[in-house]
Amino acid sequence: MEYNNYMKVEFESKSHNEAFGRVVVAAFVAQLDPTIEEITDIKTAVSEAVTNAIIHVYENKIGLITIVVVIKGKEIEIDVSDNGKGIENVAKAMEPLYTSKPELERSGIGFTVMETFMDVVKVYSKVGEGTRIRLSKRIEKFDSEVREVK
Repeated sequence: MEYNNYMKVEFESKSHNEAFGRVVVAAFVAQLDPTIEEITDIKTAVSEAVTNAIIHVYENKIGLITIVVVIKGKEIEIDVSDNGKGIENVAKAMEPLYTSKPELERSGIGFTVMETFMDVVKVYSKVGEGTRIRLSKRIEKFDSEVREVK
């Protein structure tokens, strides 16, 4: 049976809201009964996407971050979007160790982390209008029976 569900949450781009975004997505995805590793991967990727919006997009101004999660069968799609300044060069921004804020001692691995923990990462951005990061992952429920070893 294919299960479908949807949720949307919006919050201000304040650093303490990063944890909220991570936890609300994890709680919603929990209905698919993911493994601890899968839920940790999702939380880490969402944290990176939200942190990017807080640090790089609004630059000490308060804006809105929107997270939409869609469940389609065992697939989840998470969109993290903002209405900020956009990314001039997405390919460059996704290069490992690239950072537009070296003065903040940022490591420049946000997109690399997202790509490591999710099956697909897509970035849609338009300068002056904002950015949407789509994170996709298939949840592989462990269906094997438990056997006692003697």
